[in-house]
Formats: sequence, C-alpha cells, structure tokens
Amino acid sequence: MDARVKLETLKNHLKSLESLAIAFSGGTDSTFLLKVAYDVLGENILAVTARSSTYPEREFAEAVEFVERHRISHRVIVSEELEIEGFSENPLNRCYLCKHELFSKIVGLANERNLKHVADGSNFDDLDDFRPGAKAASELGIVSPLREAGMTKADIRILSKEMNLPTWNKPAFACLSSRFPYGQKITREKLLAVDRAEQFLFDAGFRQVRVRHHGNMARIEVSAEERVKFFEKDLMDKVHDEFKKLGFTYTALDLKGYRTGSMNEDMTGLDFIHPLI
Repeated sequence: MDARVKLETLKNHLKSLESLAIAFSGGTDSTFLLKVAYDVLGENILAVTARSSTYPEREFAEAVEFVERHRISHRVIVSEELEIEGFSENPLNRCYLCKHELFSKIVGLANERNLKHVADGSNFDDLDDFRPGAKAASELGIVSPLREAGMTKADIRILSKEMNLPTWNKPAFACLSSRFPYGQKITREKLLAVDRAEQFLFDAGFRQVRVRHHGNMARIEVSAEERVKFFEKDLMDKVHDEFKKLGFTYTALDLKGYRTGSMNEDMTGLDFIHPLI
C-alpha cells in the first residue's frame, strides 16, 4: 500500500480517537505521529515527554524545541527507571517494567485532562523484534496508530520528508538501557559513561551510533557506511583514549555495524524475568 494511502488511513483513525495524550520522545516515529495528530485534532492533543537518566539531554532538547516551534501542548514528567524495583538488574522484561511505569503515568495524566486515549509511536516494523514493552502497552490500553495504519519506518521517513519534519532522516534511537546485555546491572554511572561515549562519537561526525557496555569493554556500532572512518589511525587513538577516561579498558568496533536489537541476538540460556511489583 502506498505511504500516502496509509496516511489517509492514519488520519481517519486519529479522527475516530477524538483526543490523545502521545508519548513523545522526539524520535522519527513519535514526531511524525504527533504532527499528524495535531494537524487532525488540534488542541485535543497533548505531547508527554519523560525525563530520566536513560534519556540523553540532547534528545530532550530536540523534543522541547519541536513542540515549542509548533505550539503543541506539552507536559514533561519524571519517570526514573532506576527507581523501579528490579529494573537495574536488567532482566529480560526490563522494557516491560519501564513502559508499564511510563504508560501508567501518562494514562493518569490523560485522565486528568479528560483525554480519551494514550498513544505511542510504535510502527509496523516493530512487530518483528523482541519488545516486552508492547505487553505493557497492551495491558494499559495504549493505542498505536502508526502500526494500526500499517506504517513502516520507510513510510514514516518518506512522509516526514514531504512534511519537512526535521526528523525525517534522524537516526534510530533507543533508551540508553538498551546498551547493556541482559543480566548486567545498570547504574547511573554506567549510563553516564555510555551517554558521554556516544556523544563523543556524534561530535566526531558519526550519525548512527550505539556504544554497547560489556563491563570494561565498549563495543561500538555505527552504520555500515560509517565503519570505514575507523581506518583512520588518529581517530582510533582519540576514541580509545576518550573511552578509557570513561572507564573502558578496551574499545572494540562491531564489524557488522549498527542494527536494531543487537542485544537480542544471543539470549541463549537467559530466563531472568522480574515480576512487576
């Protein structure tokens, strides 16, 4: 189905929802959903952004800049994942614990504002990956208009470009907790190290970046076309030295490059599921 046909499907679906609180991170998907929803429903839309140690300041600043430029009603809430019992132990259902906490707060806010629904930016492609957070969304009645309209990431980028949205080609982002192998404890210090390491690579000119935290080793993932930059000796030395300052004894480049959900590629023998308290 053509992306523009899907867009009309999306608009019709949004009209039927009447009013929405949208979980807004500032990424490609949630920005597109927010703009289309605002065009359709106007003042019956509320963007909600959560601040926490897993959400880099650069991402928050971009989200705030977007809503201010378009004069969209916006609320910032605190949803500190490390305070959720069991989250820092990094169980397989870590994302479930996080999303349940986040969506519960947004549902409460939506009820206060008499908004009929809470929506997230999940798209059709998200069905192909291991996403425990989707279970929390389902349990709490969160709607996913992009997914329900059959919109893929490619559709969203095409339409975002046509709409002149600054996020049309924004690299994919996931919370910093996704940088840790399941079962490895997550701390504020480790999150800060990952954030600073990734920021260093962004400042060096890389666009798609993940720094995976493997204890005293950092595993760098960059987009396939950006891997060749590491053949430059001076850059390799600078990255190594900077990462060592951040606590990484060893720094390695993932030869396959960036891909979504690389931490889900080897879950053999893992069964650590923490109950929701």
